[in-house]
Amino acid sequence: MSLINEYRSTEEAIKELQSKLENLSKDGKLQTELEFEGKLRTLMGEYQKSLRDIIALLDPDSKVSKAPRGTGLKTTGTKRARKVKQYKNPHNGEVIETKGGNHKTLKEWKAKWGADTVESWASLLG
Repeated sequence: MSLINEYRSTEEAIKELQSKLENLSKDGKLQTELEFEGKLRTLMGEYQKSLRDIIALLDPDSKVSKAPRGTGLKTTGTKRARKVKQYKNPHNGEVIETKGGNHKTLKEWKAKWGADTVESWASLLG
């Protein structure tokens, strides 16, 4: 897409979104919800309660986690740890050890010699 076409389509999208925003701002239901949210947040601040506290009060059986955020507790995830791979470049003898493919030199090698070729240089370290 040419730059001018992209500009015009973006401009058109902005106009559509501005129109939607204007229609929403005139909607009485939205005004009521915004007013309710404002009053609720004021009340929560007045009593020093968080959204979790409100949910726990209104729905004690909810699925909201009881652990506070940022405690550093590890959850038992299903993601397995990556294994270290060692790549040895036969052209210059350079060796790279990495767990992922986001290594600068490894990317350069793959760009120069191709991903399949570079992967054939890999050995699993454990």
